[in-house]
Amino acid sequence: MEENVKHINIKALAEDDRPREKFSGLGRHTLSDAELIAIVLGSGNRSETAVQLAQRMLSGNSNNLNELAKLSLADLKKFKGIGEVKAINIAAAFELGRRRKDSETLEKVKITSSNIAYQLLHKRLSDLQHEEFWVLLLNRANMVMKEELLSKGGISGTVVDVRLICKMAVEGTASGVVIAHNHPSGQIVPSEQDKSVTKKLKEGLNLFDISLLDHVIIGDQKYYSFSDDGAL
Repeated sequence: MEENVKHINIKALAEDDRPREKFSGLGRHTLSDAELIAIVLGSGNRSETAVQLAQRMLSGNSNNLNELAKLSLADLKKFKGIGEVKAINIAAAFELGRRRKDSETLEKVKITSSNIAYQLLHKRLSDLQHEEFWVLLLNRANMVMKEELLSKGGISGTVVDVRLICKMAVEGTASGVVIAHNHPSGQIVPSEQDKSVTKKLKEGLNLFDISLLDHVIIGDQKYYSFSDDGAL
């Protein structure tokens, strides 16, 4: 039995079905998610084209790009035909998308609602399989002066040092602070620890005449706001 069976390449597709040619001739907006992923993959496996492989990957994640973006390299390699290189290519493509969003927020953002804080931070937090805690330092006009990663932890939580947040706010000459963290489970109900940290931080910042404007918990494409819920 011959061992040198080649992977099915995009070039093996009928010309009208080749995603690269479609991208070039008709424009990027005409391609499906699977076709765009196929371009990143470059080739399929011994029994599937790159497009078919991409379709199977999407199907295994509820046809949801957000779900696919959360997969680790190990998870991606569980798909037949996805080795180390293809897994890294896919993860790198999603990371570029996140970084593009980061570059779009270089202009100072004014926090006037919990939704604006969520839109600013969800790109950092929504796809993570571990918990991270972020701090936004605001000036008197509620413009974001700095976004700071305070800590990161495991699936079950991360350590939050209230004194360190107060120090960051004072040294950064902040007039207001918004804190945010994610729940890898996707749920957004605040824990007793979340409530305790919020209360202690509000009291600590008050000593320096700095306002805690909100604590946002980010889940799976949704969020909880202490401010909106009247819990501050």
